[in-house]
Amino acid sequence: MNIAGCSFPEHLWFHAEHQLWVELESPAIARVGITEMGIRQSGEIYMCRVKQAGTELAQGQSLAVVELAKSIVSVKSPVSGQLLDINTVLADQPECVHEDPYGAGWLARIQLSSWAADRTALVHGEAVETAMRNYAWLNRVEESTGGE
Repeated sequence: MNIAGCSFPEHLWFHAEHQLWVELESPAIARVGITEMGIRQSGEIYMCRVKQAGTELAQGQSLAVVELAKSIVSVKSPVSGQLLDINTVLADQPECVHEDPYGAGWLARIQLSSWAADRTALVHGEAVETAMRNYAWLNRVEESTGGE
């Protein structure tokens, strides 16, 4: 699915407000990252520091910190659980988040602790289009013209 020039793979769950994605690797483990739209809005990421493996997180707590051109931003966790793995490549190559947000640019893998409750704050399937179009409209995200 493509909205405002940004892709939203259909197999993923999304937190529209924070522009994060969740991929279920199994019923108990998820891989998470920042959406293409979230990255476009943020601009270039110069540094990405994810919390340490073993950290317990609740949905909405800080999962990572990213340094942008003019600010430092906390990335909120889209799900609750324990950090199993972090993408160590991002320490030296934060550009992976821009180049491949749904692949090599993932942030962390999380052992889920409250998936049934957490997913009520996420969108999936047909609900993604409405949520992301609303987000794009509210935040004035426009179709890319190819010059970015």
